Amino acid sequence: MVIKVLGSGCANCNRLEERVREALARLGRDDEVVHVSDIAEIMRYGVMSTPALVVDEEVRLAGRVPSVEDLMALLSR
Repeated sequence: MVIKVLGSGCANCNRLEERVREALARLGRDDEVVHVSDIAEIMRYGVMSTPALVVDEEVRLAGRVPSVEDLMALLSR
């Protein structure tokens, strides 16, 4: 599974990436995590607010930073 964190590198974007990595570690998974900061690439996903999370090319959330526990549930689906 490829997980992309979309965002310019702001504090919330970085926080989402950290929480995604922690959620994956707790789940015992080593999925690839990519931080996408290129505005043109972010726009291709139709995301209007960042940070956003893309899992296997599907936007799963945007505009917020969920808890590690919420991310664990989202990534377990």
